[in-house]
Amino acid sequence: MLIGAAVLAVVVLAAAVVAVARPDALPRTTPPTAVVGGSDPTARLTASRPQVVEPEAGIAALERVSTASNDARRVDDAQIRRELDQLKELAAKDQLTVGSRARVLADGRAVAPASAPQVVRDVIRGANVIATTPYLWGGGHGSWSAVGYDCSGSVSFALANAGLLGAPLVSGELAGWGAPGRGRWITIYANDGHVFMEVAGLRFDTSGLRGTDTRWQTGGRSTSGFTARHPPGL
Repeated sequence: MLIGAAVLAVVVLAAAVVAVARPDALPRTTPPTAVVGGSDPTARLTASRPQVVEPEAGIAALERVSTASNDARRVDDAQIRRELDQLKELAAKDQLTVGSRARVLADGRAVAPASAPQVVRDVIRGANVIATTPYLWGGGHGSWSAVGYDCSGSVSFALANAGLLGAPLVSGELAGWGAPGRGRWITIYANDGHVFMEVAGLRFDTSGLRGTDTRWQTGGRSTSGFTARHPPGL
């Protein structure tokens, strides 16, 4: 009788030790959380992960940003067109001198050769408007109307007056603009750091301001390291 009681006590003690070592062996006081999808393991993974934001919501947000950007771009484009129209009106009022050959006048403006096509004359006319304005880094890019112009702003301004450009380009962009090689009337020499052009044998270059106070120059300069481009047909 005593032996039986001792054996029973040992069995109870062993069960208690096992229960402490393995908590999952204890009876649950609360039912387990239901798993979506029953016994499907894929459903279990899906239920355990954070919910993904609906893609439609993200797309709608991107569309709103895109629409706002497009609206701002349309405003900018409209402003550029208005300023370009004003530029052409201003240039049209400037008296363009036409002679037997291209040359630079004492006031820093250029004479257009009589044999030059109208579009070339318009480039010269536009260039004359800003030929003696100061050099200003970034000038001519934020607005066509500026107190000064940098190298690419100057070239862009002159080309835009003739309808060859609708918006200003930086020198690196002008290095890939138009057709490759030298042109008959206009050649643009550009790289990532500078751009100038030759029009009817004259050089239009901001570097000329240092010596003669005008962008128009009769002498040439080295074209090493520059890419030559020209407006198609010119």
